[in-house]
Amino acid sequence: MTTHGETAATSTPDARALQEGIAEFYDQSSGLWEDIWGDHMHHGFYDPDSNVSGSDHPAAQIRMIEESLRFAGITDDPAKQPKTIVDVGCGIGGSSRYLARKFGAECQGITLSPVQAGRANVLAKDEGLADKVSFQVADALKQPFPDGQFDLVWCMESGEHMPDKAKFVNELARVAAPGGTIIIVTWCHRDLGPSEEDLEPWEKKLLNRICNAYYLPEWCSTSDYVKLLQSLSLQAADWSERVAPFWPAVIRSAFTWKGFISLLRSGLKAIKGALVMPLMIQGYQKGVIKFAIITCRKPE
Repeated sequence: MTTHGETAATSTPDARALQEGIAEFYDQSSGLWEDIWGDHMHHGFYDPDSNVSGSDHPAAQIRMIEESLRFAGITDDPAKQPKTIVDVGCGIGGSSRYLARKFGAECQGITLSPVQAGRANVLAKDEGLADKVSFQVADALKQPFPDGQFDLVWCMESGEHMPDKAKFVNELARVAAPGGTIIIVTWCHRDLGPSEEDLEPWEKKLLNRICNAYYLPEWCSTSDYVKLLQSLSLQAADWSERVAPFWPAVIRSAFTWKGFISLLRSGLKAIKGALVMPLMIQGYQKGVIKFAIITCRKPE
């Protein structure tokens, strides 16, 4: 699940309703997430063979950032480090602040949630990063940036909220600088087989229940993203096994006393989201839901 609140341009009533639902969902639930899990509002990256303890989850979320950078070929070589970054679906800015500190980069984050943007700016100021990192409410499919501005376009679990995936990836490519890197880490449904035209009815029913709770449009597959980005130098991988411990841990945290009280304070949308968490586990276990990373580089 993305906890980052981005979606499409408000050109239709359905798109506007989706935007409003996403913004309200994250306005209500972001404080709950921060209270329980901290400022990194995304999956962790785990060793499938390890025994995962509760204390490992914050470190696993940092590993997700580092492994994503490694997969994309972004090294610690100062000459190759990004200096300008956009965080598309920034949540409360955890990735932005981490990347700004790591690379000494300037980072701009966008979200549909005014609560997230406000909290992200407060945290940046508190951590002494206000001169490097800033956040605003903006549409991921109509970004308020000129062409070719960013060395790194970072999309950590925001793509699943985009109803127009082609417009989404085109906008990412537009704001990327020549030679810049695009990193998309996102939920997908499984790739269809050669003889399949659609998912099975039970699979669509499961995904629709998740969509209704988390304000998601129709899902796509990793191969759909690959087709959309095929003009760029691209690589992709299935990291589903690497995130398997995440949702069970989220459920356990929700049913602690602290989690229960925070959930009740967060409102009906957050409670509705919590109730479908077991469906995410079911989707991963049955191979319907895939957790994918897709990276590409814009031509010079």
